Amino acid sequence: MPQDDSAEKGKLVDPLGDDAPSGVQEGGASEEGVTPLQDSSAIAEIVDAERLQTMALNLWSWVQSDVLTINMSVQLAMILGAFVPAWIFGPRLKRLIDRQLRHRVPAGILRRACDALSTVATLIALWLTLTIFMNVLAGIGQSNAVISAVQSLLLAAIFIRLVTLVIRSPFWSKVAFYVAWPIAALDAFGILGNVVAQLQSAAIPLGESASGEAITLSALDVVHAGIIFAIFFWIASIATGLINRQIENVDELNPSLKAMFSKILNLLMPILALVLALNMIGFNLSSLAIFSGAVGLGIGLGLQKIIANFMAGFTLLADKSIKPGDVIEVEGHFGWVTDMKSRYVSVRTRDGHEHLVPNAVFIDEGVVNWSHNDRVIRCHAPFGVDYSTVDLRKVQDIAVEAARGVERVQKIPEPVCNLMAFGESSIDFDLRFWINDPQNGVSNVRSEVMLRIWEGLHEHKIDIPFRQLDVHLKSGALPVVVEGAGASKTVD
Repeated sequence: MPQDDSAEKGKLVDPLGDDAPSGVQEGGASEEGVTPLQDSSAIAEIVDAERLQTMALNLWSWVQSDVLTINMSVQLAMILGAFVPAWIFGPRLKRLIDRQLRHRVPAGILRRACDALSTVATLIALWLTLTIFMNVLAGIGQSNAVISAVQSLLLAAIFIRLVTLVIRSPFWSKVAFYVAWPIAALDAFGILGNVVAQLQSAAIPLGESASGEAITLSALDVVHAGIIFAIFFWIASIATGLINRQIENVDELNPSLKAMFSKILNLLMPILALVLALNMIGFNLSSLAIFSGAVGLGIGLGLQKIIANFMAGFTLLADKSIKPGDVIEVEGHFGWVTDMKSRYVSVRTRDGHEHLVPNAVFIDEGVVNWSHNDRVIRCHAPFGVDYSTVDLRKVQDIAVEAARGVERVQKIPEPVCNLMAFGESSIDFDLRFWINDPQNGVSNVRSEVMLRIWEGLHEHKIDIPFRQLDVHLKSGALPVVVEGAGASKTVD
């Protein structure tokens, strides 16, 4: 009988011992010149080849069991077949929205929403068709994983397209893109639940509630809060715009109150959106009390200027010292107030420059408001005539007539020309006139009046003197030093 050599096969052989095969010598090389390192490389290659073969077999087994199946073929056929009803009913859905819905909604965001729905009508029809096919497969107990994955990606595409068309903001379009596509991709590959579980497990403790329960903040809570806050912030911005437009249409409110209400809404709406977002995720706001002291200290030390300008803005609106449309002069800049923000006041000059003046400047340094109570202001046009002029009352009449000839000068009160002084070089007059539109400029109307004064005086041969300076020399001896070549003398 043949001997059982299984024990010999399982026996460990020492290649350097007495029991080593005859082909292996003491120097570590065989008779054929093959080293143990080469043996190891050959074994590694064999192992890698076996691993690749195993992976290939597993992949082929998966393809046979999960891909090359009747169910997979049915799902792929349904996905391709869903385009047919989508192309048929998509344009009809578009016409239905345009004819029955679009003209019934007011202009603005609702109108843009209708236009967006009309644009993606074919995609919506495709999504509805895939939903019907999913329910059919689920009803007969068949898998619908592939259709579900395609439907998730399609839904993300529809959402991003709607956000882009309705909001028309590059920022929110990017937010929708970077939020919707990752969620759709994770759901399509079936790992969204695992990712959610990992985010839920990554939490930090914030303390204990009054009942002794531990309060934690997980990464999933942060993600939920961010998404919900973005939605509420968008809704708050829309609501703020609608309320501001309604306030602007109320004639009983002055511009100061309108600007103050606008500032209050712009401040409170984002805060309200954040509070609602935290409440919706079940976050206990009392756990943030520990941070209130640090936040207050940071505001007190690092945000002094910002808080000062912010409070000064409310003060300016409350006491109505300045308001949008007022003509003011501050820090050497003359212009009218175009806008009042929480931190600064925008003053537009006649040069077209927009000066952003901090609110605290108006409180600390003051401001000249040319139209605080009314817009009627008095302007001055000083001039002088030669001392050879005899009829000074005629000069006054010429100046008054010159002011009356300018369109912007008010007839009531009438222009007045006063004799101010007998100056060093001229007889000084001051023409005073009134205008009611300082926002259109003061220097330009003064220039027009003074040009007319110049023309009137020259027409009546009345001179406007230039400044004269008389120098009187007294007689006497003045020492003069004359220097020559190597000699000098004094001459009286």
